[in-house]
Amino acid sequence: MTAEDSTSTSGMSNPKPSGAKPVGHSHSTHHSPATIPEGVAGAPNEAALVSLIERTGYGMVQENGQRKYGPPPGWEGPTPPRGCEIFVGKIPRDVYEDELVPVFESVGRIYEMRLMMDFDGKNRGYAFVMYSQKHEAKQAVRDLNNYEIRPGRLLGVCSSVDNCRLFIGGIPKTKKREEILEEVSKVTEGVLDVIVYASAADKMKNRGFAFVEYESHRAAAMARRKLMPGRIQLWGHQIAVDWAEPEIDVDEDVMETVKILYVRNLMIETSEETLRQIFSQFNPGCVERVKKIRDYAFVHFLSREDAVLAMDNLNGTEVEGSCVEVTLAKPVDKEQYTRYQKASKGTAASTSTPDASQAGYVYQCDPYTLTYYGYPYNTLIGPNRDYFVKG
Repeated sequence: MTAEDSTSTSGMSNPKPSGAKPVGHSHSTHHSPATIPEGVAGAPNEAALVSLIERTGYGMVQENGQRKYGPPPGWEGPTPPRGCEIFVGKIPRDVYEDELVPVFESVGRIYEMRLMMDFDGKNRGYAFVMYSQKHEAKQAVRDLNNYEIRPGRLLGVCSSVDNCRLFIGGIPKTKKREEILEEVSKVTEGVLDVIVYASAADKMKNRGFAFVEYESHRAAAMARRKLMPGRIQLWGHQIAVDWAEPEIDVDEDVMETVKILYVRNLMIETSEETLRQIFSQFNPGCVERVKKIRDYAFVHFLSREDAVLAMDNLNGTEVEGSCVEVTLAKPVDKEQYTRYQKASKGTAASTSTPDASQAGYVYQCDPYTLTYYGYPYNTLIGPNRDYFVKG
């Protein structure tokens, strides 16, 4: 789930309470005078929210269609990095921070909770929770997905992706990277980079699409709105625009066990036997098997050491006239991927037969290659369904 939903609420106005009033009772001698923030004053559960604020010391403010809880008192330093935020869906509309915070703080320190609010004072059914550490966010996804917040009401929890990359289709295949970068920069702001891949059949042409990286999610969201079909043409061509499918983060300890290489940008005519010979040249017999699909391949090694050695020596080299990219294959937990697909796209992920050596994992190609096979855009981008099919 991307954070675009929260960005899209920026134009919403909020009902203004009649005014702030002191926290607690006027005769209390235990609390120094304070005011109840707008968005809390007059809320149906005002007392419960005030109690939460007093217990934790966090601030709370409502603006742009969302009520923000946090950051922690005394927080110093930058905002937590990408990977620390989760998306929480299927929240009953009469459940608020006083019930949500105790659940989500049970697995880690909350930096900020953003509950999306409607005009009637009820929530909109979803929120974003940012933790101070990545491992806390991952723990929340593992432990709190399907948490029963009310009898028979289960929360949906998955990683939130602050996507900064757009997919743009309908690009003339003769255009080079520099031309695409120049053209896109003319009509949108905040462009950092353009990623273009050569055609599988003709390396002198692109594949008819590109990926544009922006400086922030907000810049990408603004560009997406501006480039929606019918508004702007590039080189006189109608274009297709959508969010690029982000890659799912893989735990470092899992990546340390990978002994499979992913090889991209191969010539179509390059054979599996040729790849076996090339990748086993540093230690004859080290390649277990090769699976090639069109212009990319997976090369299985008997040991991780041999896989890393081959990757270091062959990445960026030419194989039968084409410069190839060689990286470690990224295994994705099947349950995590299924949760991600359901939450972010509303559809279930396809299933694959797991590799016996790493049951429960499927290997994903990079999203750029997979987009090629689903062009102009296919929401079912993800692990290659045919990879483990024995042929």
